[in-house]
Amino acid sequence: MRSLFITFVLFLSLIAVSCVNKTQNVQNSGEISLPRSTPEAEGLSSEAIIKFIDAIESARDRSIEVHSFMIVRHGKVLAEGWWSPYRHDLKHTMYSASKSFTSTAIGLAEAEGKLKLTDKVISFFPESLPDTISPYLAQMDIDDLLKMSAGHEIEPQVTITDNWIKTFLAAPIVNEPGTVFLYNSAATFMLSAILQKVTGEKLIDFLTPRLFEPLGIKDADWEVNPQGINVGGWGLRIKTEDMAKLGLLYLQKGKWGDQQILTEEWVNAATSEQIKTVAGDEDPSNDWSQGYGYQFWQTTHNAFRGDGAFGQYILVLPEKDAVIIMTANSIDMQKQLNLVWEYLYPALSETALAKNDEAVNKLKSRLASLTLPTYTTKTTSDIQQNITGKTIAIEENQQNISELLLSFKDDICKMTIKEDTTTYDFMFIPTTWIEKETMRHGPSLTARAKASLTGLAPFKVAGNYTWKNEKTLELVLRYIESPNDEKFVFTFQEPDVSIEHSTNFNFYQNKISLKGKIN
Repeated sequence: MRSLFITFVLFLSLIAVSCVNKTQNVQNSGEISLPRSTPEAEGLSSEAIIKFIDAIESARDRSIEVHSFMIVRHGKVLAEGWWSPYRHDLKHTMYSASKSFTSTAIGLAEAEGKLKLTDKVISFFPESLPDTISPYLAQMDIDDLLKMSAGHEIEPQVTITDNWIKTFLAAPIVNEPGTVFLYNSAATFMLSAILQKVTGEKLIDFLTPRLFEPLGIKDADWEVNPQGINVGGWGLRIKTEDMAKLGLLYLQKGKWGDQQILTEEWVNAATSEQIKTVAGDEDPSNDWSQGYGYQFWQTTHNAFRGDGAFGQYILVLPEKDAVIIMTANSIDMQKQLNLVWEYLYPALSETALAKNDEAVNKLKSRLASLTLPTYTTKTTSDIQQNITGKTIAIEENQQNISELLLSFKDDICKMTIKEDTTTYDFMFIPTTWIEKETMRHGPSLTARAKASLTGLAPFKVAGNYTWKNEKTLELVLRYIESPNDEKFVFTFQEPDVSIEHSTNFNFYQNKISLKGKIN
């Protein structure tokens, strides 16, 4: 596996790295790789990591599906793995783990004197205010946005046609700002909007010289709203190791090498409880009831985390001097975290462990073989020759899919989708994955507020297919820079075709039936 070869080379090249500076890194064309080590050298057994992987794969019952993980301790990567078709060099959609990067930008802007946490939100947008400004709206400040206590009873909902700032400011505020926690992605968007207002730069452009370049984070991208503002609360795409770098920066109290990037005061404030997330006593086993900082969740075991939908985690364990990263497509996010608490956390020793080459080699072999399930049997159908190259006209539907076309050549199935006036081509292959790029956004948790794709690179996808029987064709399309995938199941009763289109939200419970006819 290519990532293992790179890991091995980096490890050999870093033997002489000083142990005093935990972030003494290798830099290549602006991209910085963290030092590598072996698990035992940093106090974690390879056997514990193998048990962790076993538990992940045993839990793949469509409630947990991990796409990658990385374990960093004492500033060094001990183990890293990606389940094919996901790879080390691919970005991954952060969903709400993006919020921790937005928070970081606010901390940097505060240190530069560009804003204060006590600044009132309405002061930045006089042109977007409602006709009547309520006392609570007038009271709301940046601090309230950071700790998810803007005062709304229901999170303001934005769509692609809205002016998001006006929508947010017009939403009723029923609680005194700063007093009641309500998870609110629109509030994080407002932090991005404020930052752009005071700096004249998009959030991602502001972060590039101040955070991304010093940490060696390259090729990040971030969705923008209809007004050209990075959405802030979601939409950032970076690599697994880039997530680890942010966690390590906060673990090291804002210091990176010899540079103090964030003030220690900001790190302490952002990662400590600013507001309670539940009324009454917290549940000691619930990682969502431990309190909230500045766009970081408090976590059991005296830890904190950046947290995104479907299990995107930047988990920082100060008492263990460790950072654990996961990207995933999981519905049961607590169950996913519990795997860390059960298999990794108690195995983190205070001292180095005895060298164990046999266990290390077993772990390497296991990491090299990680893959998500595919249809493993090559199948065909006599129907292929009758339908290949023929257009399937689709009845009106909420997906705005008007035509589908299937073509078969050798082992490859090509599907062309026409949505509105745009066509997209995808490739599928039996028994493994075939990759392609597309500008089709694909399934998304934030589809209702789908942001602009302006400036974003094409999305990478991977396809796999099988004939379930003579008349039933199944295609799986994974968007491998996000948690998301979709499935198309064609049932042919020529000339009629029924298509079941489903997305991974609620694990294929979101199904839409389409009716078509072969022309």
